[in-house]
Amino acid sequence: MLNCTGATELCSLEMERKLSLREDVSLKTHLMICTGCMNFRKQMQALHQMMQAYVEGSGGSESAPEQSERD
Repeated sequence: MLNCTGATELCSLEMERKLSLREDVSLKTHLMICTGCMNFRKQMQALHQMMQAYVEGSGGSESAPEQSERD
């Protein structure tokens, strides 16, 4: 059975690549019984979405008008 260290490692890896079927099943099984790792995964997904939004420009667009108003 997958331990928390392995689960958090897989949570990080799934942000970079598609997990194999074995990895995916192991992770999902662990997440069903471990709320700490489930919370970690949710936080990783939220951070990933925020970073992608920033890179795509939607994260920085909110602060741009404020700077032009100050100038």
